[in-house]
Amino acid sequence: MAEKRQNITTVGFISLGCPKNTVDSEKMLALLSQAGFLITAEPEAADVVVINTCCFIEPAKAESLDAIKQATACKSRGIVRKVIVAGCLSERFGWQVFDLIEGIDAIVSLGQRDNIAQIVGEVLASDKPLLYLDPPVSPISDDRTRLLIGPTHRAYLRISEGCNHRCSFCTIPAIRGRFRSKPLQMVLDEAAELACAGVVELSVIAQDTTYYGRDLKRTDGLVTLLKELEEIDRLAWIRLMYLYPAGINDGLIEIIAKSSKIVHYLDIPIQHVSGRILKAMRRPDTRDSIWRLIDRLRSALPDVVLRTTLIVGFPGETEKEFTELVNFVEWAQFDALGCFKFYPESGTDAADLPDQVPEQIKEQKLEQVMLTQQEIAFAKNRNRRGTSLTCLIDSVDSKAAGQSRYYGQAPEVDSICIVKNCSAAPGEFVNAKVVGTKNYDLIVEQI
Repeated sequence: MAEKRQNITTVGFISLGCPKNTVDSEKMLALLSQAGFLITAEPEAADVVVINTCCFIEPAKAESLDAIKQATACKSRGIVRKVIVAGCLSERFGWQVFDLIEGIDAIVSLGQRDNIAQIVGEVLASDKPLLYLDPPVSPISDDRTRLLIGPTHRAYLRISEGCNHRCSFCTIPAIRGRFRSKPLQMVLDEAAELACAGVVELSVIAQDTTYYGRDLKRTDGLVTLLKELEEIDRLAWIRLMYLYPAGINDGLIEIIAKSSKIVHYLDIPIQHVSGRILKAMRRPDTRDSIWRLIDRLRSALPDVVLRTTLIVGFPGETEKEFTELVNFVEWAQFDALGCFKFYPESGTDAADLPDQVPEQIKEQKLEQVMLTQQEIAFAKNRNRRGTSLTCLIDSVDSKAAGQSRYYGQAPEVDSICIVKNCSAAPGEFVNAKVVGTKNYDLIVEQI
């Protein structure tokens, strides 16, 4: 090991959080690799551990702190030399992270992402903890040339940074700043680069995908981008994530309906359906507008798969308002649903609202929503038995069991299709028949 370390420095990289964080991690990994560092799959045995953190809500912060503690524990045993903390936790808390955990060698803000290779070198040469909290060099990050995490046939395409919405519960604007659209050509160049590298599925992401281009005074920004993405030959699936309900207009619905590449899968975070709660959350939607949107989507796209996220236990949420939410879930029949307890995040307006809901009540509400959704999801799965699907193979194990997804399953957040006796390779599409279910997953056989 000593001889190896004299020749090359190993870097263990831990990526936490959302797909936007994943893109940052992939960019940093590419920069480190280009600088001559050896990326290892065993962070606990690396010379340097870089942790790209998340702190959107309390559980994410706790996960980040736990990963840092594990890395610093390895350092205290003499296995790891340096521990670097990057990402949202660094951006949100800055130098205070040093006070949270002993043994951290550097704190790196989001704006210093592209300097990560230089920072690793400086940290290795320093005997003192270092702080890198300078503002971003440019208003928008260039995410081209990334080292993909996971299967190389799918990737996230981040089209913007930051958020202009001021939801009362959310920390993102304070962490990531105002919404900044990437230049159209930069996005297209990145998409073409990914396609040339073998990516067949692009998941388009932003804090609010529908807002793309509006900061540049373009009301049709997302539609224009999608038309251009459709022209990239090697792309087969274009998936839209994080579509704010108020931003979904007839033009967007029309291009989705006509496209052969934009899959009929829409991720639409609504958070709640009670008018009073939505107003307290500072969401622009209303109960009626959300109901009408779902009707419009199902009318225009009969095979659409809808995913959403909800928050329960928002301050002041009454039993009547919660019942209204559950009834809405039963009516809407979402194909996939994520539900979170409200967390009073410091620095957000909602954290200081009166009538905070007790933790036990929030847990009960969370369980009720998820059990309601479970019945819906299981019934939808049963109804798919005997139907045919086109599945994209993500992986195949030594026993020829494949993990795949049809268009209605987004990577990492949704269920999967388990392919029996899979003869295809990752990145290939297969025609399959649904022969059974396993909890949220579908069991399919190749046709």
